[in-house]
Amino acid sequence: MRILIIGGGIAGSAAALALHQAGFEPAVHEAHPDSGEDLGAFLTLAGNGMRALGQLGAAELVAARGFPLTALRLIDAAGAELAASPLGDVEDPLTRYQCLRRADLAAAVQQEVRRRGIPLTHGSRLSSLTEESAGITASFTDGRTATADLLIGADGLNSRVRALISPAEPRYAGQKVFYGYTTEAAPPDHRATITMIRGSATAFGYTCSPTDETFWFARVTSPRATPGEIATTTPAAWRDHLVPLLRPDTTPAADIVAATGDQLMVTNAVDLPLGLRWHTPRAVLIGDAAHAASPATGQGASMALEDAVILAKALRDAPTTAEALADYDRLRRPRVENNIASSAALSAGRPPATPKTPPLTDEELMRQLSWTTPLPGSRPDQ
Repeated sequence: MRILIIGGGIAGSAAALALHQAGFEPAVHEAHPDSGEDLGAFLTLAGNGMRALGQLGAAELVAARGFPLTALRLIDAAGAELAASPLGDVEDPLTRYQCLRRADLAAAVQQEVRRRGIPLTHGSRLSSLTEESAGITASFTDGRTATADLLIGADGLNSRVRALISPAEPRYAGQKVFYGYTTEAAPPDHRATITMIRGSATAFGYTCSPTDETFWFARVTSPRATPGEIATTTPAAWRDHLVPLLRPDTTPAADIVAATGDQLMVTNAVDLPLGLRWHTPRAVLIGDAAHAASPATGQGASMALEDAVILAKALRDAPTTAEALADYDRLRRPRVENNIASSAALSAGRPPATPKTPPLTDEELMRQLSWTTPLPGSRPDQ
């Protein structure tokens, strides 16, 4: 089966690895002319994301780009510790939580795509799709076309593939999200720990890398930043806006932000509506193109990596493409839509509702991700 992947970021590159491993012929088309879009933000890749990478032989590459997080602390606005606990499976270095820049994660997975000889074309921006019973053709803005048996839309939040098969605009989740890096701060030394602060005006988190660089974020409930504000507001102006919100609290947050120079950025927390159509007979959405959530749960990249493994397994095992896409939808939708809802609730400052479908146990998720285990309820053609 020839498979076109639109988008060479985290989801698309991981899907290429998984499909190649399953015996298909994937080819990746990335709109950006070099390694891809770099928003400058960092992320925490959870244990489930690392396990998904492990099924693709890419966990070690990614772990080498980041640093492990083995503990979580929660403090209040007065600096009092409310909770402290281990974070994930701290015994296995390849399933520990990892903190790294988003661009570094994408670059690591892309590196493995190239090493395995999977075609990856940059500067290839999708303009239209033509779907027929015998296949699907992608047309690109430079005049080129490519035809395949299946097309995967892994082109992120503002997906062109989604716009063509299931139009939906991202919704503002009610918070601006600040990200920053500094080597000038001196927060309390809690190595391999992420500290979350329930501040009086923000939700704040920080961790320190092995090279004494502090990674931090702040989520601030406020009106949406306009494109013009994001494009023209300087890091210093954003810093001067944020520090007064943090200063009344007795925590390290204000000093960390005050010590941050130009490595400071702002985005809007957004998500996608529930219930979107994810696939046609010849095209399917994965990752943020299908189920973007606000960043409050920190699961976006990990969910995309799960998608890649489970879609490839479904296509490998099901007798037909139609049944494979139905299996993918059936298995993934409850989990990722619960994540959207939970993240939206946290962004709005309310507790997440009880999910309509019971969440997967760790054992059930591991069986779904295990490369050698058939998907539950699938119909392998063997």
